Amino acid sequence: MKKGTAEDPKGLIVEAYRIEGITEPECRTIFLDWALSLPDGADSRAVLALLVARYTPLAPDHPMTQVMRDGLQAMSRTGRRGGWRSRPRD
Repeated sequence: MKKGTAEDPKGLIVEAYRIEGITEPECRTIFLDWALSLPDGADSRAVLALLVARYTPLAPDHPMTQVMRDGLQAMSRTGRRGGWRSRPRD
């Protein structure tokens, strides 16, 4: 049985919203795990924008909402830097 969705493959984001009393540092950890669980080639910025649009009206003051907003804002400012694909090939 498939637990998540295309935007949240492991169901991590939805579960974060269900945890009563979750803190922002815990949400950051879950967010990182979510980001690492996206399939190769996924447009993480577009996927995150969908999640922010979905959850902000439902839980605007939830720490996960803030973490996702911060992540989206950071992606808008910096873009991708580094990684194996940016290294010169011989």
